Order: sequence, then structure tokens, then C-alpha cells
Amino acid sequence: MIYGLDVSTSIVGFTVLDDEGNIVVNEAWDLRKIKNLFEKADFVRKQFRKVAKYPNRVFIEQSLQSFRSGFSSAQTLSLLSRFNGMVSWLCYRELGVEPEYLSASSARKSCGIKIPRGQKAKEVVMKYVLDNVPGVSITYTRYNNPKQECYDKADSWVIAHAGWLQCQKEKSLGS
Repeated sequence: MIYGLDVSTSIVGFTVLDDEGNIVVNEAWDLRKIKNLFEKADFVRKQFRKVAKYPNRVFIEQSLQSFRSGFSSAQTLSLLSRFNGMVSWLCYRELGVEPEYLSASSARKSCGIKIPRGQKAKEVVMKYVLDNVPGVSITYTRYNNPKQECYDKADSWVIAHAGWLQCQKEKSLGS
């Protein structure tokens, strides 16, 4: 079992893949109504405890490491980094696995997802997942746009699938 997580303080995308790379679980945990960071972490801990099987490997999307114009502030990056650390600790403590980190861009690249210049990565990933990945359920707003949590589900699949591909590569090099 491979776990892939797209961690943020608002919604955590969570995907479990079996040894063949098929989706076992693909969901999003909405944390937007929980205001306290520790309560958010406790919610994630409870979600981990609901998962029946323990993973072989856990992959987490690496949190942003630097500023980009028009994006997150220092305060937001710091908060995200702290929460990512809390979730990482929970993976180790609750699941018994030390998580591994993948950057979003390298995960997308290993999955064969190319982001054309000027297009939003989340939208390109969503289209790719809708077109190529059975087992990801997408819900829509009344305006026929994917709901926010669906982007996180798609991103967690990318992280999980990139992790699964890495495991396959390691197996082939080892045999």
C-alpha cells in the first residue's frame, strides 16, 4: 500500500494505492471549519486511525520552500510548514512509517503531466485525472465547476502515483 497526501491547513487530499497502483481510497478531509492547528492535526490523526491497513510507504507533497510573487506570505508558508511537520509526525506515530517528500512539479513530471505556460497547474492536473484515472470521484458546484476538495484529491493521487512509480523503479533496479 502506498499513501499519498496533499497537505494544507484547509483541505488534506488523501489517496491509497494498492501494490498494482489501483486506487483503494481517494478522499479529501475538509479542515476549513477547524480553526486551531492542533485540532486540525487531531482530526488528521483520527482519519489515519480509520484506515484499516498500514502502508508500505507514505509520500507527502513537499511544502513550498520559497516566496513567489502573488502567492503565499511568510506567515502562510510558516503555518503550512508547521502543519506539514505535524502531519509528517502523525504518519510516523500513527502509521509507523517515516514519510517521504516529493515536490509537486517532480511528481507531476513523473506522472507525465505537463503544465503549459500560462495555465494553472491545478486545472491541468484535474483534467489529466478526469481523462486518465478511474476511481477518482469528482463532485461539482451548481455552476458545473469541480468542488475545491476535488483538486486536493487529484493532487494526492499525483503524489501517490509518483510514489508508486518510484517504488516500481526501485523494485526493477533491485531485481
